[in-house]
Amino acid sequence: MSDTITCTLPLRQWRGERGTYHLVTITGEEAEAIAMHERLARLEVGSRRGFGSVKVMARIGGTRWKTSVFPQNRKSEWVLLVSKKVMKAEDLAEGDPLTVELQLL
Repeated sequence: MSDTITCTLPLRQWRGERGTYHLVTITGEEAEAIAMHERLARLEVGSRRGFGSVKVMARIGGTRWKTSVFPQNRKSEWVLLVSKKVMKAEDLAEGDPLTVELQLL
């Protein structure tokens, strides 16, 4: 099972106890598609991944990387962390609109 989701989202900054993180928050139909993928994967495997996460192959611009998205607010939102390496490679800053492609693995 492999679906691809594409959406344009603003890059946000979140400051926590352990540092500053950059992320995008996926909502709406795209979030529903990820949640459905997670439920189907759980039925196939019989258990959940850590934190209820879903493995993805992410792409922003010309940069692709394997990572996970994490559920927020009872799976009505999902979060994709954007590393400093990706930010540097794509010359990104907080508030930039990002076109994100997620291949659900």
